[in-house]
Amino acid sequence: MLFLTPLSPSSAGRRSLRRCIRCSAVQDLERSPAPRPGASLPPLRAAKRVVLVRHGQSTWNAEGRIQGSSDISVLTPKGESQAETSRQMLLSDSFDACFTSPLARSRRTAEIIWEGRDEELIPDSDLREIDLYSFQGLLKHEGKERYGVLYKQWQKNATNFSIDGHHPVRELWDRAQSCWERILAHEGKSVLVVAHNAVNQALIATSLGLGAEYFRILLQSNCGASVLDFTPQTGGGPPNVCLNRLNQTPNSPVAAGSSGGRKTSKRIILACQGTTHSSSEISLGGVGYAPLNMLGTIQSQKTAELLLDLKVNSILCSPQVAAVDTATAICEVQEAADCLGTDCVPRYVEMKNLLELEIEDVFQAKQKSFGDIVQAGWMGSMEYKTLERLWAQSKDAWQALLDELPDDSELDRVVVAVGHPAIHLALICRCLDLPMEYMSSFHLDDGSVSVIDFPDGPKGRGIVRCTNYTAHLGRWSIPITRPTENDEEF
Repeated sequence: MLFLTPLSPSSAGRRSLRRCIRCSAVQDLERSPAPRPGASLPPLRAAKRVVLVRHGQSTWNAEGRIQGSSDISVLTPKGESQAETSRQMLLSDSFDACFTSPLARSRRTAEIIWEGRDEELIPDSDLREIDLYSFQGLLKHEGKERYGVLYKQWQKNATNFSIDGHHPVRELWDRAQSCWERILAHEGKSVLVVAHNAVNQALIATSLGLGAEYFRILLQSNCGASVLDFTPQTGGGPPNVCLNRLNQTPNSPVAAGSSGGRKTSKRIILACQGTTHSSSEISLGGVGYAPLNMLGTIQSQKTAELLLDLKVNSILCSPQVAAVDTATAICEVQEAADCLGTDCVPRYVEMKNLLELEIEDVFQAKQKSFGDIVQAGWMGSMEYKTLERLWAQSKDAWQALLDELPDDSELDRVVVAVGHPAIHLALICRCLDLPMEYMSSFHLDDGSVSVIDFPDGPKGRGIVRCTNYTAHLGRWSIPITRPTENDEEF
């Protein structure tokens, strides 16, 4: 049973909240077998960060042609501008090497980003885009008209899609696995990889031990950057892997658009609450009562501004103070949209407390070191039963969010969930149908935003548009990368 308590914006920010924690029974915990993230990767002797960037918009992107591994299209002026934005975004990072696809659109993007650095680009043919054989060069409507059932299989069942005697997605996954052998063998501690949409998806998935069925689930936009951290295991063996962020784009992640080439009208946004006062400054008997500090207040306002371009229908938030304050900021800006110049229609946003988004104090107490704990394998530092309770309640929380999305495919619906990064990590794993052990394979910062689209409605698979997006925080954001000099543990 779920507890949904309506909140009025006027009372949502009050500091005195009646706490009521209800966690599902531990025996309800789902345990689905899955490979350990990084299990197929070679051992590492030192920590390594890899930043993946997709090329900028190409001429064939703009025309709607199927590119595959063809090498005819080049960057458009917009694509060059996107690459320059990526260069500025990555300017302060001390990269030791840059691997690139040899295809012109990717190599040109790499040249723009790499400008001013001394090291030579390292071309790798296995970083080329997915091989699509007879489909390459066709406009999408031509592919549909000429190949009919085969084109439909490419759209609906890409993992098993076969053309000209090949299974392109399966071949791509094998290539990505091969790329990791060379990328991780490089002696550099921070490596840039500039490639393509599908191959970057495959690189992320294979690093996490995910199969080809995850194709088109982890979105890669033009010049979107994703960050992976690899840390060696004590005693050797495959490294620990953490997806620090997915698809940090030059443009807003909530802007109108498609997900994996498909239109979507259903969306869940996971908005992490802003930073709070430390527990030593709280005198209310529990760190769950910690209000936002000055930085957290700024972060909540920045998140509210980011979401202003969307019409948010409902906000579900943890009843803990920081989450309620963050949700209230979003709600107030949404409802004031008619006088902020975005439109002339007053908005009403339904705001509710969802007890399943509430977390135990042990997570709040570790908030300052949360990122380090995650990247170092934080499940080993917390009582396992505590994590099991968090995981069990996340099942109900995820279902509550899905229940907010109507089945009517024509009706737009945007739902925002506001809570602590710990519960949002569990929700991302629920979306991807991954077991609890995968929670340490993702990272979220305070004030970050993650976006999940549902082109097939709430009963279909969620497509992760981005995770841990922080560019909207401006000068208060967590840098997309950080210099790795004298920073052994990232």
